[in-house]
Amino acid sequence: MLKFILKRLLATIPVITFVAVFIFLLLRLTPGDPAAILAGDMATPQEIENIRQHLGLNDPIHIQFVTWIGQLAKGDLGISIISRVPVLTLITQRFGPTLALSITTLIFAILVAIPLGVIAAWKHGTWIDRCVMIFSILGFSMPVFVLGYIWIYSFSMQLAWFPVQGYQPLSEGFIPFIRSLALPTLTLGIVLIALFTRITRATVREVLSEDYIRTAYAKGAKEFKILLGHALPNAGIPIITVIGIGFALLLSGVVVTESVFNIPGLGRLTVNAILERDYPTIQGVIMVFSLVYVFINLLVDISYTFFDPRIKY
Repeated sequence: MLKFILKRLLATIPVITFVAVFIFLLLRLTPGDPAAILAGDMATPQEIENIRQHLGLNDPIHIQFVTWIGQLAKGDLGISIISRVPVLTLITQRFGPTLALSITTLIFAILVAIPLGVIAAWKHGTWIDRCVMIFSILGFSMPVFVLGYIWIYSFSMQLAWFPVQGYQPLSEGFIPFIRSLALPTLTLGIVLIALFTRITRATVREVLSEDYIRTAYAKGAKEFKILLGHALPNAGIPIITVIGIGFALLLSGVVVTESVFNIPGLGRLTVNAILERDYPTIQGVIMVFSLVYVFINLLVDISYTFFDPRIKY
């Protein structure tokens, strides 16, 4: 197991390197001058040139890249062009709300989607199965920002059940914390529920057609035990895999959702950095997202052994 983990960690190095090169070149080749934005509309050409010199923007691209990689290897993500605060500090300050929203969304999606998928597979071809599939199609087709504004209008403006925007940390109380994350979690969770439900239904339905399931029925095993004791565990690997894929969707959805609900997380930080062309912040946040995604994929691979003992590393 340890040897496998080390091999996977080494295999992530080319991936992270490619991501770093892609992000760096993409930002540098897009139109716009961060020095001009930082200097302001009333700045003189000499002031803009001084800022470019100070930030090293006049250096050749390959020199800028080598300098940035060297800083990255030391754990230094650079200094924000706009706020003049270390990027690592900005990410640390914004990481809490994003982590809380991600965890609540994943828990909510898994608790709802897995039972729905199992029930749809169990009742295949009935009106229950059709209703679940219609919900899955609609949920996966709706844009995240549209869902967010629907929940805000319905549950905040009309019913006044939840706050319209903002985030309350757990340190200020569990109830305010949950109320502030309820609508963002519902917004992101609908898409993940639709994805997880479809995969769970398909895999459990396939398992239910296996010979050992028919044998279990022939022996008089209870249906509840067959579904949860035989079918669901053997359908676990595809479900775990799609949960890892769903996490990638969650990262991209956080950027939009945090903007809609005014949550001070990494999503809002990314949007603001892009609008202000804050190169170091954009690079730092996307690198953190990439590292988290690679780490989640590693955990998914390791978790396979818990669902299928036949898998050997």
